[in-house]
Amino acid sequence: MIGVPEFYEQDLAGSRFERVSLRGSSFEKVYLQGSSLRSVDLSGLRVRDAALYGVRMRGVELHDVDIYGELRNVVINGVDIGPLVEAELDRRMPERALMRPDDADGFRRAWPVLERLWDGTVARARTFPEELLHQPVGDEWSFMHTLRHLNFATAAWVDRMLLGTLSPWHPLDLPNDEAPGWDGVPWDRTARPTLDEVLAVRRERQATVRRVLAALTDEQLAGTVTRTEPGYPQHEDFPVRECLRIVLNEEWEHRLFAERDLTVLEKEN
Repeated sequence: MIGVPEFYEQDLAGSRFERVSLRGSSFEKVYLQGSSLRSVDLSGLRVRDAALYGVRMRGVELHDVDIYGELRNVVINGVDIGPLVEAELDRRMPERALMRPDDADGFRRAWPVLERLWDGTVARARTFPEELLHQPVGDEWSFMHTLRHLNFATAAWVDRMLLGTLSPWHPLDLPNDEAPGWDGVPWDRTARPTLDEVLAVRRERQATVRRVLAALTDEQLAGTVTRTEPGYPQHEDFPVRECLRIVLNEEWEHRLFAERDLTVLEKEN
């Protein structure tokens, strides 16, 4: 039996594939910039963490397609659908518009909304057997992974970037799966803490955000911060506003993921 060929850390730039079957193949950290696809069948394709800047598609058939991501200047049949999608999401979830604040008071209004919504999600999660909260849904994280990642995000963008604590990590903090790995930053996806253990860390991180926002001025919000020391994040002259917006976005989006996954667990169990 002929083994399945594997290509690892090879430069195949400029290759030509014609009348070739790549069904069921796996592509990870593959760079396809400037490639051309013509008369291809992408049925059943799964794409995750992909950059699609400047993509041009012509003569495509899109049926039963599910896309979740940031849409900007996405034109379909001559219509920019990004603003339409944004408006519809804001209509469905009026609190969502609060997650794009421009001044300090706006951030102070947004954060309590997130805490209230998350309180409801955690209360719902407590109705599940705790072992289910460690169960990944599809190829997504478990509920515990999600909470641990939010703890990491707050530590990264508030404790480290804004407050200057260079190593603010708790052993249960969890970077995203695609992170390259940083010295001194924990990354233990196999840990199985209790919900209360994770929430104890989360309460501390939430309290830190409340303290930062309580003292925040518009002048500070308009400033920048630099962290070039080893670790993550590392940025020069990074906007304070963007640090806080990242935290709001992480909290908002991951709660939606968590609610979606709890619904799946509910149906399956």
